[in-house]
Amino acid sequence: MDEALLRTLTPTVIGILVRRGADFAAAEDAVQDALVEAVRGWPDDPPRDPKGWLVAVAWRKFLDAARADTSRRRREVRVEVEPVPGPSEEADDTLQLYFLCAHPTLTPASAVALTLRAVGGLTTRQIAQAYLVPEATMAQRISRAKRTVSGVRFTEPGDVATVLRVLYLVFNEGYSGDVDLAAEAIRLTRELAARTDHEEVAGLLALMLLHHARRAARTGPDGRLVPLAEQDRGRWDTRLIAEGVDVLQRALARDRLGEFQAQAAVAALHADARTVEETDWVQIVEWYDELVRITDSPVARLNRAVAVGEADGPRAGLAALARLDPALPRYAAVAAYLRERDGDLVAAARLYADAARSAPSLAERDHLTRQAARLNARLRG
Repeated sequence: MDEALLRTLTPTVIGILVRRGADFAAAEDAVQDALVEAVRGWPDDPPRDPKGWLVAVAWRKFLDAARADTSRRRREVRVEVEPVPGPSEEADDTLQLYFLCAHPTLTPASAVALTLRAVGGLTTRQIAQAYLVPEATMAQRISRAKRTVSGVRFTEPGDVATVLRVLYLVFNEGYSGDVDLAAEAIRLTRELAARTDHEEVAGLLALMLLHHARRAARTGPDGRLVPLAEQDRGRWDTRLIAEGVDVLQRALARDRLGEFQAQAAVAALHADARTVEETDWVQIVEWYDELVRITDSPVARLNRAVAVGEADGPRAGLAALARLDPALPRYAAVAAYLRERDGDLVAAARLYADAARSAPSLAERDHLTRQAARLNARLRG
């Protein structure tokens, strides 16, 4: 098979699909799927017209993906904006698909990426942002995963931990991204909790409920992002908070602490504070210490630096931050906040502007830009 020919044809075929009405990301994914078919079939049965073959197969892949996406969106419409307590009454095959895509032949990272793309409906770009890797790297990872499972019978399901990771990333994208998937992720996690006696399933459900409870207060009437410290806590959903705390307490009582339980404990402490001044930052730092011990995650360390800055003062937070990689997403935003609290408005304004340029969403970019403008106005005055 002529791999050079495939590389030459790829941008042309993507362009044809875009002209037919596909958006670029969907066209790219469809062509990747077609290339996988070419790698499998062309050595034994090469087509007379490679370009025509690729266009036909890629367009069919695009239509299949579009139909699957439409079906998924219809399921989301059936889900209430605020998910009701208790197990889901309407079960479908979505959760089973999550387990089947988390196939044992794949590494956990590849299984998560493939499931997010094939079932979760996220774009390659969104998945890459969640994994903190370049989009091209994630595209290659997904393509390799597809090649690995091509021809494999999906009869042996993956493990719960991989499915939880997928649900967590889907919820995060729905909670903070461009596509509303949060309610669907909660529905599926409720269903999984009803089927599985697993403390980390309960921990993830608690985490989702506690975050979702604050959703109405996260944006103002004009659509602007409202930071946690400035949110109207009267708009928080106390029913979801009570359910989340109850689910978390029952999970913690089993004394098998995991990543999602620790994150949910942090969220519960925020939810328990009637005002921002009453937040128990010392205990939040302790929970972040547990989370870092479990995951050694740079994102957990970044969040811990914020909590240390609140508990022990901004200079302590800056000292914790100094041990982290400045290339981390939102590092500049955290540094700006701590610098401002420490009185260094010049550095804070510069860092807010730097953070805005690399913000992952328009709402966050707008918020950080306004923070920089606010400090610059104070400096000029």
